[in-house]
Amino acid sequence: MTSLCVAVVQAGSTVFDTAHTLTRAEAFLREASARGARLVVLPEAFLGGYPKGLDFGITVGSRAPAGRELFRRYVESAVTLPGPEVDALAAWASELGIDIVAGVIERDGGTLYCSSVFITAEDGHVATHRKLMPTAAERYLWGQGDGSGLATVTTPYGTLGSAICWENYMPLLRTALYARGVELWCAPTVDDREVWASTMTHIALEGRCFVLSANQYLLRSQMPADVSPVQGDDPNAVLIAGGSMIVSPLGDVLAGPLRGGEGVLIATLDLDDLTRARFDLDVVGHYARPDVFTLQVDTSPRTTVAEDPGRRDHPTA
Repeated sequence: MTSLCVAVVQAGSTVFDTAHTLTRAEAFLREASARGARLVVLPEAFLGGYPKGLDFGITVGSRAPAGRELFRRYVESAVTLPGPEVDALAAWASELGIDIVAGVIERDGGTLYCSSVFITAEDGHVATHRKLMPTAAERYLWGQGDGSGLATVTTPYGTLGSAICWENYMPLLRTALYARGVELWCAPTVDDREVWASTMTHIALEGRCFVLSANQYLLRSQMPADVSPVQGDDPNAVLIAGGSMIVSPLGDVLAGPLRGGEGVLIATLDLDDLTRARFDLDVVGHYARPDVFTLQVDTSPRTTVAEDPGRRDHPTA
């Protein structure tokens, strides 16, 4: 396979209404498939929602009861893995013959994680990457992933990997994913600044990989009327302004950045560009200096309690 049609979806969640968001996801996936896409990337926190502009009643040293109630609603909007929402994505992937990388808010026990799920047409949900470092106030809401979630997925057309939003600014994380051979770098995000495009282009050039960045486009009207984002209550206020794009391994922008509304960006990738681009730069290969620089990556899962069912402690007499 030397060419691949891919899509990035730019759309906003219906915040606190994951069932409705899932219905919207189906429509976008069907559109992307009808336009020929084999791989589709959905934005950060698409299922579960990104509550842009909400403070959850937090000040330094204090949490308000109303904020705790809002957090309860947010937890109810999150998805479990495995769970019915991801099962639905897997069913559509199988039906449509597409692979999906989707941003979700994942609930595990009493903790939420901002995650990317990898879903293939053949095998369903095959991997999950949890965001390693939530940014700023996101740390009120989400836990941190660990090195076991540095997931890559091998497909017939190339190796998929994902870095979520400002993880893309972590040079050591990028290096770890480059070393895993990522060829299609999926970047779900809610960073709508114009400068984000330069980051996506840099990663494409640095990693000599295709970059697929899917951003939300979120209006105030997509949040419930009874919450109070700092942006105000004009239903047409733009909370997240998009900027989705697709970039080649030599830094050519193949689609986007998309501004001004929702949509599906499509690009046909020449996969031979991966080899052409690495002719003069491979940052974990011929352009590396392991005699000077090395990176150690701990990919072990971190758990609070590790039980050993084979151990038997006996009190001494």
